[in-house]
Amino acid sequence: MKILITGAAGFIGSHTAERFVKEGHEVVGLDNFNTYYDIELKRLNAKDLIAVGVEIIEVDLREEESYKPLPKDFDVIIHFAAQPGISSSCTFEEYLTNNIIATEKLIKFAHQNKELKQFVNIGTSSIYGLEATFPEGIAPMPASNYGVTKLAAEQLVLAESRSKRLNACSLRLYSVYGPRERPEKLYTKLIACAFNKEAFPLFNGSEKHLRSFTYVGDIVDGVLEVVKNYEIVNGEIINLGTEVEHTTKDGINFVEELLGEKIEMNVIDKRPGDQWRTNANIDKAKRLLNYNPTTGLKEGLEKQIAWYKEKFL
Repeated sequence: MKILITGAAGFIGSHTAERFVKEGHEVVGLDNFNTYYDIELKRLNAKDLIAVGVEIIEVDLREEESYKPLPKDFDVIIHFAAQPGISSSCTFEEYLTNNIIATEKLIKFAHQNKELKQFVNIGTSSIYGLEATFPEGIAPMPASNYGVTKLAAEQLVLAESRSKRLNACSLRLYSVYGPRERPEKLYTKLIACAFNKEAFPLFNGSEKHLRSFTYVGDIVDGVLEVVKNYEIVNGEIINLGTEVEHTTKDGINFVEELLGEKIEMNVIDKRPGDQWRTNANIDKAKRLLNYNPTTGLKEGLEKQIAWYKEKFL
């Protein structure tokens, strides 16, 4: 199949693009290479993708002109591109335009692909709110601009399925980590602080937060199964993540154990909208996709540390 992946030079998108190439598919990746974090990190990801045969096109999904030169013969669109996280440095307008407006324009482009079998929206557990422990049918209660706008984007996509205009579904991902994790995220930042002998900025109380820390490879396995089973997942919202919970402190302890050193902590003010608990309810994913994440947190962190050493030391 010919697959379009938006946000392909990012963390999870790049792993997904590589996997689909490995499975024998043709992959085109889109990314806007914005300045939310160091563009050179995305360039490194893009270089790895180009090496395995992924075509990378730099576009801004919010601009209609961006779509005109794109081919119109895709079988599947997987939409990772978004303004991520709950950073206070991001304006509401950035969340609005990148998460809602861009999705609406991508849907219009999807309709131009007459043989399109599936549109996969990548959502987030932040849609549920401060506690994300629920099955997919629960009423969402997002507590951040990120969660609110990702919910809106999800509903734009699912409206297409309800109206029978597109075969579409949405995946809500849980606390993904692993190689290529963004530099401001927990584990990449923690590992970087350890190697650079810097204090880690720990949000006050966050060491007690519970998370379904899910290895990126287990997420990609789920996305692959969604595409293979596109007919039965049409119209569905599906949680992807691990059922195993760890506190943030557990994760810090694992990194310190694997590196053989203590990391200094600099406690800073709490972050508004930060979830206090995520625990993926994956009953639907198990039933529809036989989904079974297998990578433990310590094992995944070993791989992330090895990646960091290879790329940055």
